[in-house]
Amino acid sequence: MFHTAEQTHNPDYNELDKQLASLFEGERDFIANAAQFSAFIYQTLASVNWAGFYLVRNEELVLGPFQGKVACVRIPFGRGVCGKAASTQETVRVEDVHQFAGHIACDAASNSEIVFPVIADGRLVGVFDIDSPEKHRFSDIDQTGLQRLIARFVAATDFPV
Repeated sequence: MFHTAEQTHNPDYNELDKQLASLFEGERDFIANAAQFSAFIYQTLASVNWAGFYLVRNEELVLGPFQGKVACVRIPFGRGVCGKAASTQETVRVEDVHQFAGHIACDAASNSEIVFPVIADGRLVGVFDIDSPEKHRFSDIDQTGLQRLIARFVAATDFPV
């Protein structure tokens, strides 16, 4: 079902959206869907070494379901790439994390990063973070395609209050 053997830097986001819809069919549980979404992104995108959620808990982000090496557990709003995405509620794409003031280096192998705010029912519930060992890994096409996949995740999921 998933094309892990032929990962590409130019994935067919329309095809990934269809696969994701199938994956979520009949399931609305937050933890199940967040875990599946993290694994799906980690397995289908080339040159990704971490993919997962940080969830809003009292003005900070707390580690949620993810794929990759162990990670930082708590990130204050405004700190690092994830904290910036949370505080601005805008996608943050960083071509070289070593040039990003305040970058939090959870994995020294990461060189680029893209972080999306996850907004459900008008409220920020967390961020979805993807790291790559390649500099300049994420393009405008990736950003647009991944925003669509995150929207699919949000629409398919019941979020805790």
